[in-house]
Amino acid sequence: MRITEATQGRLRRLNLYSAMPPLLLAAFVVVAVDSRTWWHVVVLTPGVIAALVAFERWTANDIGRVAVPCVLVAAAVWPVGALVIGAPNSYWGLTSAASMAIPRLPRYRAVAAVALIGYVAAFGAARLLTDSAALRGYLLYPTAVTVLVVVLSFVGERFYDVVQELELSREREAELAVIRERVRFAGDLHDIQGHTLHVVKLKTALARKLVHTDPGRAEEELSEIHALVSDTIRQTKELAYAQRRLNLSAELENAKNLFEAAGIRVRVTRVPETDERVSEMLGQVLRETTTNILRHAQATEVRIDLTASGITIVNDGAVGGPPQLRGLSALRQRIVTDGGELTVTTAGESFTTAASFPSFPRAGAR
Repeated sequence: MRITEATQGRLRRLNLYSAMPPLLLAAFVVVAVDSRTWWHVVVLTPGVIAALVAFERWTANDIGRVAVPCVLVAAAVWPVGALVIGAPNSYWGLTSAASMAIPRLPRYRAVAAVALIGYVAAFGAARLLTDSAALRGYLLYPTAVTVLVVVLSFVGERFYDVVQELELSREREAELAVIRERVRFAGDLHDIQGHTLHVVKLKTALARKLVHTDPGRAEEELSEIHALVSDTIRQTKELAYAQRRLNLSAELENAKNLFEAAGIRVRVTRVPETDERVSEMLGQVLRETTTNILRHAQATEVRIDLTASGITIVNDGAVGGPPQLRGLSALRQRIVTDGGELTVTTAGESFTTAASFPSFPRAGAR
């Protein structure tokens, strides 16, 4: 499921839980106030049921499947209520159901909104033909309420559109942050291999020229080539397994910039000095955790606590349990080998990554 869909789903479920009780009460009041005999209840009940069904489906983002039948049922109740049984509130079901369906139409939404208002007003005006005192109860109030509800429904739908746009923007920023990390990795790989391969090419050409005229010098060049290639292989392995030397302060600043670019609030607490023996390893943990948060979480806030011999990174938005974090799993083995420990825990939507080296002194320890 996309991030935007998950966010909209939570908002709509919140609407369901918070608005359904008042809607049920309103439906009961409409039927109770306007019904004077049992068959009035029979006539009015389908309209309020149609409104409640439409609202429930709207909160499930599935209003399109029931919009037409709900609106048709509620539309049939209003003229009967206004002209036959004298129920001034029987427009409620139609206004409620249609106001949720119209903003979701792919086109002609304004036309549909005007048609709804005109339909409510027309049968309210028709009541005036038999009841001259019905101007407010059947025409002015129903029409005004319908206009208000339709306007609010468009505003509410626009709110969901804005939420979706913000979530899409945040998702793109997170993807861009991951791409930046990959570009940085590619730059590091180029720094390791580009210069070395160029030197190897030149030395190989020189060795070919010297192999017959100066075999001793050619052998020296070949030995240097072998050493260069061996060193490049070692550095490439270190880069691939996140073992290349890192600057913790630079990693901390980079992580902060990446989170802020993705719209995530960052709070950093650190000691002035970090033990040099663990600084590089903590930088690797921070880099890997930053990538994991951007890829797997729906975080809005990250807290980074850095001590002399440990780091703790806490983020929210850990939906669906902890993901498979292969990078951290590989780092855990190296950290344990060096006498440290790395833990990842979840508590609700909070995800915590903590690495520490208990054998090294904490900040301020004597």
